[in-house]
Amino acid sequence: MKKIHYLSPLLVLIIMLNGCLGIPARDKAPISRTGFAFDTVITITVYDSTNASVLDHCLDLCEQYESLFSATLEGSEVWEINHAGGQPTAVSYDTASLIQSAQYYCNLTQGILDLTLRPVSEEWQISEQMHQASTATDYDYYIPSDQTLSGLLEHVNYKNVQITDADGTTINCGAALSHDIDYFVSLTDDQSAIDLGFIAKGYIADQLKSYLLSEGVTSGIISLGGNILLIGSKPDGTPFNVGIQKPFGAVNEVITTLQKSDVSIVSSGCYERYFVLDDNKKDTIIYHHIFDAATGYPVQNDLLGVTILSDSSLEGDALSTYCYILGLEQGLAYIQSLETVDAVFVTKDYKVIPSYAVSK
Repeated sequence: MKKIHYLSPLLVLIIMLNGCLGIPARDKAPISRTGFAFDTVITITVYDSTNASVLDHCLDLCEQYESLFSATLEGSEVWEINHAGGQPTAVSYDTASLIQSAQYYCNLTQGILDLTLRPVSEEWQISEQMHQASTATDYDYYIPSDQTLSGLLEHVNYKNVQITDADGTTINCGAALSHDIDYFVSLTDDQSAIDLGFIAKGYIADQLKSYLLSEGVTSGIISLGGNILLIGSKPDGTPFNVGIQKPFGAVNEVITTLQKSDVSIVSSGCYERYFVLDDNKKDTIIYHHIFDAATGYPVQNDLLGVTILSDSSLEGDALSTYCYILGLEQGLAYIQSLETVDAVFVTKDYKVIPSYAVSK
């Protein structure tokens, strides 16, 4: 194995610009809560309420969703599905809904996004290797062989996942779900395994926003790592200022800023969880956590990151990963074909290319 060096991951992909929110003096000071779930820092801030219990409930909801959706937490519904040997596993409405959404985007992207990539990500163990390298001065990273990845990819197919009701009727990705129906999930290939990490935070952010709106909140910020969901605008009616993290930059170093209200802003890129091999080549390979479902290797293209602006954080989660995998040309063309979604692309030479500057 070649001599290597370790680069620390950036845990926050989008940051709110401290000191730039411009909140005017008023009777109500903002209230905020911070927690940790889904391997990321969670911060919920509300500007037009003094009811701190709603923030506590948001953190409770995050813990609840993690107990359902985590692929690594023993006893979660996703963990149970992956360890059921292909047998149907009873799941909650939320888990069935999230898996159905994952199936929708897997279909939409023709398998470029695939919720059954977990066997590949488990083999790479990007985060685990990063942790080990941080405690060892001469750590040799493990790169799976083509043969190993080829064998694992035989079990990667989103069509292996089936949702059924209590009667065994298959629920397709376009069917409406009901809280009054019992749902089951099974894997037709018992060596497949699912991971909902590519859309879970988006789903959760959307649910948190719905809850806060139901409690009368009209101005706030939900931050789940690389997922920012803005509720309304600042109390004075002006947009929030949001900074997009500069890839591989210092913490809180931004590459561009956005002025937005009531929108989801989600980033994906190669600079969150990754390592590199120092082999003195001109084009150093970045081994990161976004995998090509056709090869099992981390995606290599002309992008460092993609930020999606949309109404839904779940949609933003899925499309940020999809457009990153597509690369600049195809990703930009795809976003331009959509009426309600915008994007900001950051290329390997740190050019910032917004889709709306070209076509909208």
